[in-house]
Amino acid sequence: MTETVKVRELAEALKLEIVSGGEEALDRDITTADISRPGLELTGYFNYYSHNRLQLFGSKEVTFSHRMMPEERLMILRRLCADDTPAFVISRGMKVSDEMIQASEENKIAVLRSKVSTSRLLGQISSYLDGRLALRTNVHGVLVDVYGLGVLIQGDSGIGKSETALELIKRGHRLIADDRVDIYKQDELTLIGEPPKILEHLIEIRGIGIIDVMNLFGASAVRGSMQVQLAVYLEAWAKDKKYDRLGSSDEAVTLGEVDIPQIKIPVKTGRNVAIIIEVAAMNFRAKTMGYDATQAFEDRLSQLIEENSNV
Repeated sequence: MTETVKVRELAEALKLEIVSGGEEALDRDITTADISRPGLELTGYFNYYSHNRLQLFGSKEVTFSHRMMPEERLMILRRLCADDTPAFVISRGMKVSDEMIQASEENKIAVLRSKVSTSRLLGQISSYLDGRLALRTNVHGVLVDVYGLGVLIQGDSGIGKSETALELIKRGHRLIADDRVDIYKQDELTLIGEPPKILEHLIEIRGIGIIDVMNLFGASAVRGSMQVQLAVYLEAWAKDKKYDRLGSSDEAVTLGEVDIPQIKIPVKTGRNVAIIIEVAAMNFRAKTMGYDATQAFEDRLSQLIEENSNV
């Protein structure tokens, strides 16, 4: 199913002034995050007109159109009004011509306006639409904000993912999503996770049931979305299995076509998994800042071997 955004949703999210447009105009669908600056079209060149995009008028477009004769301006603006044109957006709080209002009202297209500069408004609209229109997939797990790092906790059913998340919340960290995490690509390297609307702020604990984290722990215990930066896989402790004790393995899991670093934590009675995840998050952040404890240990070991070999 193709994602869409209503024009009214865009106007509300970015606090755009509705200069013209009734209910039907505001209910139009925006189906692409691409935005058109119709400079060539104002000169009469419509060969490659992207009529299904938002039409953004900056100072260049508005100034040029104001130089046209009213009849010519109305004719061009009517040609800009296609059946699938979502809306006209004016930046810098500039004056909207009577001909634009007439053409838009004839075709039931909204005219929106912002006081923000054109380039900044373009970025705001693109960012909003990229997030809303991106193809979403869902993964099983719990997404938690640990020291500002988006940690996705995964593992077999019943391993204790939600209980671990609850302990992290009690320790001051924040819940994004429990049980099911909706993910989408913000760009080629950035993966964003958020909760489904029905599960927002909720967490399920076996034996207790569903609890509302925001209601019990306050607004500071939850957040709406988060970049997924580290995946933690909880697995049952196996006596005969060898586990990485140096942290030298570089495993990753592919989610939404983005490779996310992954660590595996064996779970058994007596291990405080929440504290281990906290340390894992801090250690991962240290690595991204250039300090690798494993490499430091290996360097010390190599130096010690070299010193002993010279004796």
